This record gives sequence, C-alpha cells and structure tokens, in this order.
Amino acid sequence: MNCSTIQFKYIDQVCQSDLAQLISLFQAAAFWARDRSEQDMAAAIAHSHPVVTAWDRQRLMGFARATSDGVFRATIWDVVIDPDYQGSGLGRKMVETLVSHPHMSRVERIYLMTTNQQGFYHRIGFQENPSTTLVLYGSRVEPLPSLATNGEALAKVEYLSEV
Repeated sequence: MNCSTIQFKYIDQVCQSDLAQLISLFQAAAFWARDRSEQDMAAAIAHSHPVVTAWDRQRLMGFARATSDGVFRATIWDVVIDPDYQGSGLGRKMVETLVSHPHMSRVERIYLMTTNQQGFYHRIGFQENPSTTLVLYGSRVEPLPSLATNGEALAKVEYLSEV
C-alpha cells in the first residue's frame, strides 16, 4: 500500500461531510462505536482536545481524540483506522501524533481503555495500570444546584462542601 498521500490534521470541529465519513469509519472499523450518531460525535469532538484525523486524499481513514488538563492527566479515546489501512503503522502514527500535540506532550499520565488491542498499545509503550479500576456508568450522580442562580444556592453548596 502506498501511504505517501496520507496527511494528518489536527481539528477543532468537523464539517457535515467529514462527519458522515467519520460515522462510516466507525461503522466499518469500531464494533464498540457503530451506533454513534453524527450529533453525538460532533459534541464529543467539540469537547475533546486534541483531535487528529488522517486523510488519503479526500478519504478519512483515521481518527483519534483525547481529553486533557494539559498538565497532569489525559485520556485517549476512539483510535480508529479504516480496515484497508490497518497493519501499515498508521495506528501507531495516529497515537504518536496525538500525544505529541502541545496540549498532551508534557502530561504526567495518559490513560486509555481498549477491549481487544492491548498488544498494540503495549508496543507503543503503554503499560497495564491495575490501580485504575473504577467506572461510573451513565449519569447517576445528582447534579449540584446551579452556582449562577443566586447566593442561597452558593451558600448551600459551600455548606455541603464542609460536611
């Protein structure tokens, strides 16, 4: 396979036609994300930084995103390579491009979750982390009252934080 035409791009948002390609990419290459909607992916991208895409001319063939505070912690999400391009080193290049972004390059710890690709990430340098084993599914935490509504709500929050 000739990979000389592949370009990597950092993005902040995605246009509608690229979003349609992204959904197709997930359907073809990501069993864990086949049912994602364009609207939900647009929101995920808007709240992620950095986001990297890989293109072979006009064809989206790779995608990865992260969230990070830029100093202490980051998490990599949704590393996806088109099946036609898998095994060519592009997945590694996607992850390397993501972690070399200035918002990620000095982060103390970068986390990721994977179902079947532990070996791939081990070869890049990721290690098992048995201490990170907790997960909260869905939105089961009761939200705090809005801090912007009035002083009474703020006082209530301050009181709760002292308990």
